[in-house]
Amino acid sequence: MGLEQYQGDVNMCCRCSACKFIPLQHVKSYDFSYVCPSISRFQFHSYSGGGRANIISAGLKNGFNYTDKFLDIVYNCQMCGACGVSCNYAMDMELQEPINELRIKCVAEGKTHPELERVIKTLKKTGAMVPVQGKRGDWAKGLDLKDATKEKVDVLFHVGCLTSYNKDMHKLARATAQILKKAKVNFGIAGDMETCCGGRAYQMGYEKEFLKQAKMNMSMIKKAGIKTVVTACADGYHAFKVLYDKYELKGDLKVLHITEYIDMLIKEGKLKPKKALDMVVTYHDPCRLGRLGEPWIHYKGKKIPGDRFVFDPPKEYRRGTKGVYEPPRDIIKSIPGVKLIEMERIREYAWCCGAGGGVNESNPDFAEWTATERIFEATATGAEAIVSACPWCEVTLSQAIEENESSLKVYDIVELVAKAL
Repeated sequence: MGLEQYQGDVNMCCRCSACKFIPLQHVKSYDFSYVCPSISRFQFHSYSGGGRANIISAGLKNGFNYTDKFLDIVYNCQMCGACGVSCNYAMDMELQEPINELRIKCVAEGKTHPELERVIKTLKKTGAMVPVQGKRGDWAKGLDLKDATKEKVDVLFHVGCLTSYNKDMHKLARATAQILKKAKVNFGIAGDMETCCGGRAYQMGYEKEFLKQAKMNMSMIKKAGIKTVVTACADGYHAFKVLYDKYELKGDLKVLHITEYIDMLIKEGKLKPKKALDMVVTYHDPCRLGRLGEPWIHYKGKKIPGDRFVFDPPKEYRRGTKGVYEPPRDIIKSIPGVKLIEMERIREYAWCCGAGGGVNESNPDFAEWTATERIFEATATGAEAIVSACPWCEVTLSQAIEENESSLKVYDIVELVAKAL
């Protein structure tokens, strides 16, 4: 790994500003044409993907000067990957990866943010990225669930930090468990033995802490003989599915998001949503389930020497198109009485909820501003509710709704499925 491997990529940036907007062919209105929250909020080129590429290019050539402004640019980014997929609509270059590596470099050299340091201190102490209240497995009390670390199960349900410790989110974990029980899935949980996936630590630039958590998880999974992990957290999905694979830790482990699993159970006839809900909803694509949830590609070739940026064999780029998009939409469409209306920015060009990249902790005002923009877009569809598939999205969007006194409702997709069953 390392930032230097992307010097050719960042040097290629031609300052076309494609990273700031959804591709022109997909633009439906001026109001919802931006794809990058950072450039949209701060309106200075350095806060865009291309601007960060220019900074990295100059830093690799002349050395990095860690001024307060430099670090403000580095940490005011949700790491949502939108700049990369818009760039890669036409270009063959890496953009998100060098931005990730810049974060990692800053942390390695001690140029961190105090709020992120506080979060990582909690992770080191408790194995969670959120304040700990009670025990990790408290949400499962009374459900009589199997302990996947002691009993043979086909599926491990990884709950995640936020859902485990935020009592308002316990409803998601309980609904997921009840849905799996109804479908007669042989699953279990790790309960109090579960630990953070490490995904959010990676987003913040803490590579060592991420790897520690990843290795702990994979050690537990291998010891228990688990072959399939299902999670209802988009951050957890991205960590297990993509990041563990990137660092060659995943092996043969099958990783599914709960929307993929429920969609499969419905199509196999093991779940049958029957109750009509009579709702008009719009769907929000979580960044790490959608564009960043695309499988990792292990490239084994090499760059051909010379002026042109050419690889042998040709390098395949992750363009965000192979994320999880259809399963959640198919689930919504399977529920009687529910009508789905799409927002303008969807799938790989969806606008971020604001919670990622540590921004939720380091600059909550920016996180709320980002969520508010999404709420405005959802309201413009005429829908009465916005549905997502990640607890972080539900919390951030709910806070924006409350602050803006909106009448829009927010649901996680498992809540709708539970109601329909």
